Amino acid sequence: MPKSLDPLLRHWPAWALAASAVLLAIAHAFETFGGLAPCTLCLQQRDVYWTAITVSALALAAARTPARAVLGPVFAVLLIGVFLAGAAIAARHAGAEWKWWPGPATCSGAGGGVSAAALANLMHGAKIAAPRCDKAAWVFLGLSMAGWNFLISLGLAGLSALAGMRSRRDD
Repeated sequence: MPKSLDPLLRHWPAWALAASAVLLAIAHAFETFGGLAPCTLCLQQRDVYWTAITVSALALAAARTPARAVLGPVFAVLLIGVFLAGAAIAARHAGAEWKWWPGPATCSGAGGGVSAAALANLMHGAKIAAPRCDKAAWVFLGLSMAGWNFLISLGLAGLSALAGMRSRRDD
């Protein structure tokens, strides 16, 4: 394991919490300032980061207890699972965007996530289409937000695994 990663891995729960919070802030910025309402799969991807924040916060609290040696690797495994679940949801979303498989029925245009602004417009009689899971709303370097989220989630899962190995080595 490279020594340059040691400071990151030593404090991984704090970094995982910060990364998850930043990713949620970015998603909300795309919604608020970019006008990109989230679809059902987008919302599920956000749920992963809320879960990671919760697990990370619990790991930080557990690190201050006598059971930290036992609980550190447990929380690392939990974070690996959370981030791998995020990668799976993002892969499902990206696959639907690439038309490799169909998205969920709630993303067919008949349902799905709607922003607060869109709900306000609905209340005032405006007609809007719900966001679709099978159309990328934003693309950068050939990858949609779901594609980038897949790569980021895999990276976070990998760092969680390295942090877990480091914490076991320190025992």
